Amino acid sequence: MLFAGLAIYSVLNALIGFFIFFAAMSAGSGATAYLVAGAVLLALVGLGAGIGLCLVRRPWSRGLGLGLMIGWALWSILSAGICTGINPSLYG
Repeated sequence: MLFAGLAIYSVLNALIGFFIFFAAMSAGSGATAYLVAGAVLLALVGLGAGIGLCLVRRPWSRGLGLGLMIGWALWSILSAGICTGINPSLYG
């Protein structure tokens, strides 16, 4: 289930990130608000849902929750925070 959570987060990250960056490019001067909303949404999906699933304390939910959290961390590290919206250069 850990690998399933990692795959689920990767797909959600690609979909949400694509739409957030597309909306931010068309927004012009209000792009920062879209990027902040996207970063918060991706953190809630990865970390919030991951912690919530870990607290359910079932074997399948714990694996899925860890996969979501590992997916968020992995995408943050491998993309230098660009894919998860935590890179400061996005906002400048």
